[in-house]
Amino acid sequence: MAMVDVLVILYQILFSMSFFILISLGLAIIFGMMGVINLAQGEFIMLGAYACLWLTKFHINFWVSALMSGLIVGLFGIIIERALIRHLYGRIMDTLLATWGLSLLMVGLVTTIFGPQEAGVDVQLGKIEFGDFSISIYNLVLIGISAALLILTYLLWRHTRFGLIVRGTMQNPGMASALGINTDKYYMLTFGFGSAITGLGGALIAPLVGTQPTMGGFYVAKAFVTVISGGAAPLTGTLYASTIFGVTDGVISYATTQVLGEISVLLVAIVLLRLLPSGITGRFNGGI
Repeated sequence: MAMVDVLVILYQILFSMSFFILISLGLAIIFGMMGVINLAQGEFIMLGAYACLWLTKFHINFWVSALMSGLIVGLFGIIIERALIRHLYGRIMDTLLATWGLSLLMVGLVTTIFGPQEAGVDVQLGKIEFGDFSISIYNLVLIGISAALLILTYLLWRHTRFGLIVRGTMQNPGMASALGINTDKYYMLTFGFGSAITGLGGALIAPLVGTQPTMGGFYVAKAFVTVISGGAAPLTGTLYASTIFGVTDGVISYATTQVLGEISVLLVAIVLLRLLPSGITGRFNGGI
């Protein structure tokens, strides 16, 4: 195998890993840490993509638009948590129904406002040529951004007072409340942070996949499979699962087609959960 082929396969693996991280990291917080099954998670991705599309139409720099999109979806998440989710903690079926209804409402509203047609977000950063292959510089930037987001989120939860309080609140809210911590506040902030990361992910993938009202449905299943396969430690597990799925998708897609690559990821996830029902980090006693 030529060196060029090795570099292209490595690039495809890293890019696939970054894609899984971008669509799954917010869910790792909302579902993995908080235990909230948010069926509207895909629509949060879609909302981030449309917010970025809308902002760029006002000639705002793409990177600024992406950050603002994350903040917009984060604020939206806080509103949803205060108005809906906080009344449903511990009620799994009610949460499923409520967030499913929310996803339908969001798709309907976005379709009414923007129309059903697909629209694209343009980012021109050029390409790097490797023999007969060309690699988008934007894709390379996404690889770096996804790694930075995962590392910064891990450091926030692991090495800051805010992260310590959040972890304590999620693990034992009764004890946290007894110690004088406003648990409602930290549930709200955690859900908002997870929503913001999700919205940012949606904005960053918009130049690759375009925007359309139903786009969330394409990614919510992948995100849930990644987080569930990761197991008890949501951030570490998401990294492990994204690595396994990224390697699978990257190698199979290079050797065959992208469709077979996605099918192979599903098959690997089924085998993984059959062998490790509690996920990759299911044997961990704690951690993030």
